[in-house]
Amino acid sequence: MDSQTSQSSQPSLPSPSPHTFQVDLRGLVDLLSHHLYSSPKVYLRELLQNAVDAITARHAVEPDAPALVRLFAEPGALRVEDSGVGLSEADVHDLLATIGRSSKRAEGLQEARSDFLGQFGIGLLACFVVAERIRVVSRSARTPDAAPVEWTAADDGSYTVRTLPDDARPEPGTTVHLVARAGAAEWLAEDRVLALARDFGSLLPYDVRVGEEAVTDLPAPWDRTYPSPAARRVALGRHCHDLFGFTPLDAIELDVPLAGIRGVAYVLPSAVSPAQRAGHRVHLKGMLLTERAEQLLPDWAFFVRCVLDTDSLRPTASREALYEDETLAAVREALGERIRAWLTDLAAGDPERLAAFLAVHHLGVKSLARHDREMLRTMLPWLPFETTDGRLSLEEFARRHPVVHFTRTVEEYRQVAPIASAQGVGVINGGYTYDSELVEALPSVRPGTVVAELDADTVTAHLDAVDPAVELALAGFLAAARAKLDPLGCDVVLRAFHPLSVPALHLDDRAARHEQARAQAEEEADDLWAGILGSLRGEAPRARLVLNHLSPLIRRIGSLGEPELIGTAVESLYGQALLMAQRPLRPADSALLNRAFIGLLEWATNGEGDR
Repeated sequence: MDSQTSQSSQPSLPSPSPHTFQVDLRGLVDLLSHHLYSSPKVYLRELLQNAVDAITARHAVEPDAPALVRLFAEPGALRVEDSGVGLSEADVHDLLATIGRSSKRAEGLQEARSDFLGQFGIGLLACFVVAERIRVVSRSARTPDAAPVEWTAADDGSYTVRTLPDDARPEPGTTVHLVARAGAAEWLAEDRVLALARDFGSLLPYDVRVGEEAVTDLPAPWDRTYPSPAARRVALGRHCHDLFGFTPLDAIELDVPLAGIRGVAYVLPSAVSPAQRAGHRVHLKGMLLTERAEQLLPDWAFFVRCVLDTDSLRPTASREALYEDETLAAVREALGERIRAWLTDLAAGDPERLAAFLAVHHLGVKSLARHDREMLRTMLPWLPFETTDGRLSLEEFARRHPVVHFTRTVEEYRQVAPIASAQGVGVINGGYTYDSELVEALPSVRPGTVVAELDADTVTAHLDAVDPAVELALAGFLAAARAKLDPLGCDVVLRAFHPLSVPALHLDDRAARHEQARAQAEEEADDLWAGILGSLRGEAPRARLVLNHLSPLIRRIGSLGEPELIGTAVESLYGQALLMAQRPLRPADSALLNRAFIGLLEWATNGEGDR
């Protein structure tokens, strides 16, 4: 018998009866207050959202209906009234008693759903974060003949519904009464309610008041008309100070019509770390969504703080952050383009403001220019770099030098900068963040530019060789010097160079330093590791001490006849060259410096006593 016949011969089982989830309201409130929402203050945002959505729904069918939201704080209680669409008794049972049900799905409102901010059921439930009892009195504008209805709920999950006389709510709309839970009365105090209402609702499109105090402040500062550009900058600067606590270097208009975005980006007046996550203020259809939106701008734009209003970005479940989706990615790219265009405009028409900006935020622009060749080309005449010719832009430096030499570390630059400058070799310090990457990218935006990394061999090649007869005459001195420094992994060469005040120059490169570190680790390791490290020994170039034959001091030391004194003098020159290069000293180097210092003291004091 096949499987199909076998299955059909078995008796059918009765279908299991469905069950309904039971919700522990106290547990749900705890979940909301401790995990979904960052602070109890969001209860007021939810009340404002419900009121605004109700007015929006009424305007969909009655465009001339009043648009009023009023909040009245009383000791331990709060009353919120709106002139919105209201609820019938059927709506109350359907919406308020069912967690997660949205009035935006109600019949006749689907076409206007994109204009709403939140969900009525979840929003009202959030009020239990600060309230032990909620009472809602509402009258529907869609069924004007229906009597007002009252819904009263407690935080234990119980609720009652009843109809009221017509005079209990003559006009359509909703009134929400909150009674504070123990320890939460401060959240319903009038001054706290006013502050929260202004923070959340200053850009709402309707008339919102706490008592007699206005909450909304429209149009938004970036949409207002000002008598002059200077007056606009002053007003926006004041707005930034009130909002973020700093006076900006400049304000960048953010206008992305396709994404429904209007706002402003304020340029920070002081440098910040690129790793510091910026917090931006985002309003959704006028309601403050979050003041800590971190993913709104590209990472390189860490030097601005934004405030904007949008009707296209999606909020997360808590409506305190932005949902990462394709729309947000497109908005992020568009806002980055706007900030990039601002920089380009400054470079073209306002070099003084650009210089003031770069003096503070050149690191952010360099970060952008690494990946944006057009931005690098635009910023070439402006971005500052440390060079042997002073602080110059790459454009100016490339005009002065046929070959753009650079070092990858600050230590390498400090080694070679004085000597290279004296020899007419231009060098850029590429040891700071992003600098070497930008120098290497220079030929891609400035065709024909030759870029070369400067190493010890290149520097030595630019120094003048000494006459062979002179070097032969100093062969004994050089041999003694080399024997003294050989244990330190350093060679000695003789050259002639300027300035004369530099008697010796210590040169090495990364390969030489790696070999020194390997040799030092080999000396300190046990037999097993010493063997392993010894097998890694390479043919890396050794460091070198370049003695300046033009220096009177070197000439005098070269004429000494005492080998011991020559060794002490060479050790002193080596230590002084290390210090001049600002290189970190190994234990062996520190010991050498101490030994040379004491040796010179002994020689000086013994010589004085003999005279």
